[in-house]
Amino acid sequence: MIRRALLASACVVAASVYLTIALRAEPTPIREPLNVLPLEIGGWHGQIEPDFSDEILQQLGVDEYIVRSYVSDKALVGLYVGFYASQRQGDSIHSPLNCLPGAGWVPIEQARTVVPVRTTPDGPMRTIEINRFVIQKGLDRQVVYYWYQSRDRVVASEYWGKVYTVVDAIRFNRTDAALVRVTVPIGSDDGARGRAVAAGMEFVQALFPFLSRHLPL
Repeated sequence: MIRRALLASACVVAASVYLTIALRAEPTPIREPLNVLPLEIGGWHGQIEPDFSDEILQQLGVDEYIVRSYVSDKALVGLYVGFYASQRQGDSIHSPLNCLPGAGWVPIEQARTVVPVRTTPDGPMRTIEINRFVIQKGLDRQVVYYWYQSRDRVVASEYWGKVYTVVDAIRFNRTDAALVRVTVPIGSDDGARGRAVAAGMEFVQALFPFLSRHLPL
């Protein structure tokens, strides 16, 4: 009986704390719009792709996004960055694992990979852990790299991404975050997979130093 009363009291307190946090207006961090992300990144030359349809945007609930393709002498890659200014009102980041099967893509390989990157174009080196998938639809295959980014944190896990959102809401009154996804088509010859994996890694390393201007710290 006492245990139930304590549990009920704890639930009431937790609910009160949550409501207090949820009703606070979130600060608006200073950052540059995503659409001014450079089209020239290292040896990669970018092109702006068509916007999503209204139906897709409604499903995503994203506040700001870009869809681009970048090409080098090694490969063509696709880039999507979706930024959520707040995740309090039901709009939250959609995992590619949920979206890709709906578009007919089936994950056939799944792994985590550690990537050495610079924090800014002239900044120090650090390592980040991100997701690497190989997906397939019919005879077409792609390598997909993706991660969640909020403040100065890079997270591969959907679970920990949600945990950190709650922690940031309590500590900093912020729930802003972004999903960054890089896709690389895989050719049909024997070495195509390895080249696609390497090209995606190279692009992630070229891209990452520029993201700090557009994703709030």
